[in-house]
Amino acid sequence: MSIRPCALESQAFLALKDAYEHREKGAEKARAEGKKIVGELGFDVPDELVLAAGMFPVRIYADPEKSLEETDKYLEYSFEPVVRAQFEKIIDGTYGSQIDYLAISNSTDVIIRIFLYLRELKRVEPEKPVPPIAFIDWLFTHHRLHQVRDEFVIDLFRKQMEEWAGREITDEEIRKAGGILNENRRALRKMAELRHAKEVRISGTEAMVIIGAGFFMDKEEHTALVKQVTEDAASWPVLEGPRVFYTGANQEDNTLYEKIEAAGMVIVGEDTDWGERSYDRDFNPEYPVIRGIVDRYLFREFSAKKAFVSQRVEALDREVNACGAEGVIFYTNQYDEVATWDMPKQRKSLEARGIKHTTFGRMQWPVSRNEDLDEKLAAFAEVMKGGAQ
Repeated sequence: MSIRPCALESQAFLALKDAYEHREKGAEKARAEGKKIVGELGFDVPDELVLAAGMFPVRIYADPEKSLEETDKYLEYSFEPVVRAQFEKIIDGTYGSQIDYLAISNSTDVIIRIFLYLRELKRVEPEKPVPPIAFIDWLFTHHRLHQVRDEFVIDLFRKQMEEWAGREITDEEIRKAGGILNENRRALRKMAELRHAKEVRISGTEAMVIIGAGFFMDKEEHTALVKQVTEDAASWPVLEGPRVFYTGANQEDNTLYEKIEAAGMVIVGEDTDWGERSYDRDFNPEYPVIRGIVDRYLFREFSAKKAFVSQRVEALDREVNACGAEGVIFYTNQYDEVATWDMPKQRKSLEARGIKHTTFGRMQWPVSRNEDLDEKLAAFAEVMKGGAQ
């Protein structure tokens, strides 16, 4: 399903679509206003500290059309393909001209390896256009001792941001930034209600534009547009078709979602960092500021790469129930197979509750390289509609 005419009639949606499709415009505007740009690799970089420092955060993303000439000199082919493409933009000068600093969180093992490669590359080839790097070494288990260590780690990141900003970052500034981000998250959760309701008004494809635009634009501007598009969408036509939940590889563009919805299904939720997981927990202003940041990032829903199998089974069951999904699509890229550890028990739990599912494993990236994908999605759509098994 492509974006519907009703969405394209919304000026707020068109503004979000422009930011989503032209991802450098927000940073260019911020730079013109005198702000420094912080690229974020990994999904646990605290935006609270970036905003409090007066800087502009942007998500590092892959370009499927770009040659990997530089990456092939350094990275094995067994690296996750999306991460290889992100690495290319960091070392070939693309991001060297677009960002001032690079903040990396250890959200996945492959990103930790990328950090180690970049650190060594800066040491042995200092002429490479790799920006200054900060590494955030989270512990993701919920033991009190680990929470205390994470507060130490985030305080170190605060000091790094102060060094980059050339000034102290006050607690008041952090709380203000936390309030801005909380308002943004609340607006996105309100928008998501139009996906989860009995009558679905916003498609998965449209939601990804609304959510994804926020990774590349001013947060307060994004919040205002999300609120407006949510108001507009309340009167959009109801979407018909089987309700499905998506889990697996992050989707940095809408190609896969468009294919799923073109097959006649409606994506009513996902547990990816480019989707609903990005706004599922707030910063707690009642805590000391560093503890509030740790609480927000440590206790949000974990991806397969940071959680026990039992946690992932419980999380998927909970989220599928919350959005009223009738089926689940599992999708993983080649060399990105950590999520497959969870899938057998997740599928067993879904089957026990009568929820249908299908699995696409070791898929090629970009999505367009999978020649038989449309046919397989159409076949699952027929199953969802009560057709042949």
